[in-house]
Amino acid sequence: MAFRAKGRILAAAVVAVLGLATGAQAAASCGKTGAGFDAWKQDFAAEAKSEGVGSRGLAALAGATYATRTISADRAIHKAFSGSVDDFMKRRGGSAIISKGRSLKKSNAALFNQIEANYGVSPGVLLAIWGMETGFGASMGNQNTVSAIVTLAYDCRRPDYFHPHAIAALKLVDRGALTASSVGAMHGEIGHTQFLPGNVLKYAVGSGNLRDKAIALASTANFLKGHGWRAGASAQSNMGAIAGWNSASVYQQAIARIATAIDAD
Repeated sequence: MAFRAKGRILAAAVVAVLGLATGAQAAASCGKTGAGFDAWKQDFAAEAKSEGVGSRGLAALAGATYATRTISADRAIHKAFSGSVDDFMKRRGGSAIISKGRSLKKSNAALFNQIEANYGVSPGVLLAIWGMETGFGASMGNQNTVSAIVTLAYDCRRPDYFHPHAIAALKLVDRGALTASSVGAMHGEIGHTQFLPGNVLKYAVGSGNLRDKAIALASTANFLKGHGWRAGASAQSNMGAIAGWNSASVYQQAIARIATAIDAD
């Protein structure tokens, strides 16, 4: 009896472990093409609901489509940050960003003074990021935000990184900050300075409308402060905070150079 009881306990334990493994495997599933996207969305919907996503967010998820353009952009992203800092600056129009940044610094002096007073972040780095990301708001993207970020959460390249941002995007839909038809950049970034959805939840200030330049710039300053920006120190001395914004070394160095040139004017 004792032996048979132990056998049944052991068998039950094995089944339980196998069940957990199967569940973990399902939760971690991903795809390299759009073939399994719709089936994955059903599993992801259950995860999203368990993480607090409501009916509007879940409806936006149900309507999301596999974003082929996002995948193409993601596969080529290494090229965007290749080469030397000088090469990167030329490709991204560093000189033009500096010139226009200086002009915008003067014409928006009251705004930048208020932001610096509130967050300790100087105008140069905000203008550098603004210019680098969207050409000072001229190009905020036309890719469906929910589809982009959900596709990246499904894709096998970096699902763990994009999973929380996908959940955040759906929560932003619940709050009315996004809709199922909202558009932005290829990787799901939003607004003048291109916030990922998870960072919108954590660092956006005021109304949280990042298509408003004042809100976007103040939110960017709040992000940098949250990543260790030291008031009164130069951009070169705040590389750690800039690295929090973008992990590419050439990007960080370009932002620091542009910021230094704008602040020196």
